[in-house]
Amino acid sequence: MTSIAKPDYWSILGLEPGSDKASLKIAFRREARKWHPDLNINDIHAEERFKLINEAYAVLSDPRKRSIWEEQEDCQRDDSNSFEQGFPDFEEYIASVLGIEEIIENEPDEYINKSKTKQWPATSPPQPPPVRIQEDIETYLDLTPDQALLGSQVELELADGTVVEVRTPKMAGDGWRLRLAGVASGGRDHFLQLRVRTDDGLRIDGLRVLYRLELFPPDAVLGCAVDVPTLAGPVTLQVPPRSSSGRLLRLRGRGMELEGAKGDQLVEIIVVIPAELGDAERALYGRLQELSLDPDAI
Repeated sequence: MTSIAKPDYWSILGLEPGSDKASLKIAFRREARKWHPDLNINDIHAEERFKLINEAYAVLSDPRKRSIWEEQEDCQRDDSNSFEQGFPDFEEYIASVLGIEEIIENEPDEYINKSKTKQWPATSPPQPPPVRIQEDIETYLDLTPDQALLGSQVELELADGTVVEVRTPKMAGDGWRLRLAGVASGGRDHFLQLRVRTDDGLRIDGLRVLYRLELFPPDAVLGCAVDVPTLAGPVTLQVPPRSSSGRLLRLRGRGMELEGAKGDQLVEIIVVIPAELGDAERALYGRLQELSLDPDAI
């Protein structure tokens, strides 16, 4: 057992100090649902927040612990992690902690689906066994532009040897994430992240083609003519002066084509700083910095 600084349990549950028992239970269920690790797989802070919520309810719902806490004494936290082996199912856990019949009576409808809630006994509810959380599995799938445009039938072999056939949607794009629900071991989901790129850096997104054009500061400030790749071969693009990072230039009709519809190619300007600067270049940048601070210093 170790002592910790006194946390603000009312604030953790989003309640005003001295709130009644019914409000405490409603707030606990709301916050537990919001931060349950099973419902926040991609949030690295959810687990710790969920533990704090449980700690806050354990103290505020127990008159003795609450009295100690309110008297500014240190509350004792058990070093043994009750969630060491994972976290129980949210609905079963809430039912076991609060007693489901009392929650249905006191909690607003928006916080509970009565028709789907399991009925635990009001006294001595059983504690559901902990469930070990496992990360979802993700696989990258490379497609050609034509495969992404028309849709493609692919076979995916899972780690346990299971072979799954997947049909990718038409006009799919680079970075799309497809969910294969429940096909992995233990009923977990398997995700496919699509990569639709050409060797010269073009990214396909439906009918659109995307390209990142890196420019040094002088070229971005003064403008320049530069060759950029397209699906039909390189073309010369005139970059306007004063082009900042993030500016998009459109090459009309240079995208993918399907059933008479043709997309464009978007060129995104990315201003980059040279990895190394000579003395003369450094002096020029220094002079530019002076002028930006005092334009009259010519």
